[in-house]
Amino acid sequence: MSIKETLRTDLTTAMKSRDQVSAATLRMTLASISNQEVAGDAHRDLSDDEVLAVITKEAKKRREAAAAYDDANRPELAASERAELAVLEGYLPAQLSDEDIDALVATAVEQLGANNMSAMGAVMKIVQPQTAGRAEGGRVAAAVRRALA
Repeated sequence: MSIKETLRTDLTTAMKSRDQVSAATLRMTLASISNQEVAGDAHRDLSDDEVLAVITKEAKKRREAAAAYDDANRPELAASERAELAVLEGYLPAQLSDEDIDALVATAVEQLGANNMSAMGAVMKIVQPQTAGRAEGGRVAAAVRRALA
């Protein structure tokens, strides 16, 4: 079963169990997937990797919104965003720990012989495919900066 089919099945289950947070989150996610499918010249079905990219993007939106609500002293709205984020994280692969990211970055730096910030782009080019969907780009970039500093 594809991830999109799993989302639809889980939406039906959430609606039957009257889980409003999960149902609303899954509806928004499926709408984002549909928007992505019809973007461009012709409709196309997204692969599982592309669906994961959409879910990752939606999770990032929730994470950023929760941080913004925290900064604005709106804990009830931040909690709502975190609840939606928890639903989305159930569909994402396990996130890499900072130690795992640091190890991947160290390997890439050693492989390239990089020793200053001018090599950041080259290191990122190697590390990004290895961390895709399992770590945010900002965390990876921070690890690369630490390694090259």
